[in-house]
Amino acid sequence: MVKSYQLFINGEWVNTDDQLDVLNKYTQETYARVAKASEKEVDQAVEAAQHAFKTNPMAPYQRFEILKKVSELLLENKEELAKNITMEAGKPLKQAQTEIDRASQTFELAAEEAKRIHGEGVPVEAAPGSENRMAFTIKVPVGVVGAISPFNFPVNLVAHKIAPAIAAGNAVVLKPASKTPISALKLAELFEKAGLPKGYLNVVVGSGSTVGNQMMKDSRINMYTFTGSAEVGLKLKQETGLNKLILELGNNSPVIIDKEADIDAAAQNAAAKSYAFAGQVCISVQRLYVHEDIREEFQQKFINAIKELHVGDPNDPETDVGPMISEDEAKRAEEWIEEAKKAGANVVYGGEREGALLRPTILTDVNEDMKVVCEEIFAPVVNLIPFKDIKECIDEVNRSQYGLQGGIFTQNIDTAFYAARNVEVGGLMINDSSQYRVDLMPYGGVKGSGWGKEGPKYTIEDMTEERLIVMNLNQ
Repeated sequence: MVKSYQLFINGEWVNTDDQLDVLNKYTQETYARVAKASEKEVDQAVEAAQHAFKTNPMAPYQRFEILKKVSELLLENKEELAKNITMEAGKPLKQAQTEIDRASQTFELAAEEAKRIHGEGVPVEAAPGSENRMAFTIKVPVGVVGAISPFNFPVNLVAHKIAPAIAAGNAVVLKPASKTPISALKLAELFEKAGLPKGYLNVVVGSGSTVGNQMMKDSRINMYTFTGSAEVGLKLKQETGLNKLILELGNNSPVIIDKEADIDAAAQNAAAKSYAFAGQVCISVQRLYVHEDIREEFQQKFINAIKELHVGDPNDPETDVGPMISEDEAKRAEEWIEEAKKAGANVVYGGEREGALLRPTILTDVNEDMKVVCEEIFAPVVNLIPFKDIKECIDEVNRSQYGLQGGIFTQNIDTAFYAARNVEVGGLMINDSSQYRVDLMPYGGVKGSGWGKEGPKYTIEDMTEERLIVMNLNQ
C-alpha cells in the first residue's frame, strides 16, 4: 500500500492537489506520495516562521528540552526511521541505522549548546573618557533560517541544519530533497511530539525551481544553509544578497597513500570509506594517490578488500553497497567512466551497472582533465593515481577546484605535518580516509566546496548575531 504524507506548516499538516511520487530506490516502484508545495505554501511557511520568531521567543532551557526530547525520540523510533531511509534513499540498512544514531547525537549536541550561548565582557573603560562605561555582548538569533538539504543523509543532514537553528532560537523553513522527503516529515512528527511551538519548524516539499527559488526570493528569510551542488550554491549566493550563508558544496576527495603507510590498514579503510552509500557522500574517496613504490601491492590489497563488500539489496542487513539514488544517476556515472576509458583510462575492477546499482569501480591511467577526476562523480568510483614525490603529489591534489576534506596514510610524522600544512582542504585526516566525520567537529570546505561550518557549536555561531551593549553609568 502506498502511503501519503502532507506538508508541515505552522504546526499543521497541509495537503495539496499536486503530489510527488517517492520511489523505493532498489525496486524503483512507488513507495509513497507526498504533497507538493506551490509558491502559496512556501509563503505560508515563511509567514509562520517569522510570526513564531517575533511573537513567541523560546528560552534556552525550552530549546534544550525540546531538542533533547527529539534526540530520545529518534532512538525510540530507530528501526522505523532507518527502514524509511533504506526505502527512500537506497542506503544499506546498517548504514541507515548508524545515521539515526548520529542524528540523535547531533540533536543532543545542539541541545547542550543551547545552554551555552553567551556573549562576553568588553573593557571599554580602558579607553580614555570611558571610565564610567561598562560594555558586554549578547548573542541573538538571526531570525528565520531557510534550510535546503540533500538526499544522501535525509535525517542527519537535516538535523545539522534545523537542530542548531532551533538551539540558537531561530525559526526554520526546510526544503528537503525531493527524492527523500519523508525522513524530514517524520522528523517534523517527532518535533510535534516533543512540544515545539507551532511555526518554529515548517517543511515544504517540492522542486528547486518552485520551492527553492521562492525561498531565495523571500526577504523575510534572514539566513540560508544549503548542502548540494556548487552550481545551485553559487546561484543561492548571487540571489540572496547580503544574507548570511552556510554552503556545503561539491568535492572530489583526495587520499594519499605514502610509501611509509601501513598498507593493509590503508587498503581496508579506503575500501570501506570509498564505497559506503555507493560513494554518494560529499567526502567519499574519489582520488586515491598511491606512491609508485607500493602501487602494485596496495592495488591488489585494495581490490581484495573491495571483494569482501556485500553488494545488492539495501534491506539485507549484510549489504555494504546498494543502489544509487536513481538509475539516471547510475547511467550518468557510467557515461563518465566510458568517457574516461575512451581517453585512455582502464577499469581494473567493477564498472558493471544493473539498473540503479553500479558496482564498486576502480580506474587507473586517468588524468586531471577527465570528469571522473576533476568533477564530483558522487558514485562508487575511485581513481588510483601514482606519484613519486609527496610535494608534487600535494601540488596535484591542490589543483582541484574543491577542498572539503582529504586524507593521508603515513607513518612519517614529517610527511604528515607537511600534508597538514599544505593540503588545501577544510579538514585533513591523518591515517584515516577523507570520509571520517563525527558530528561535533567543525565540518566545511574551502575553494569551490563552500564556506561556513557544520557541527552544532560552530553552526550556532553563524546562526546568531553578536550585539554590543554599552552602559553609560554617569557615576
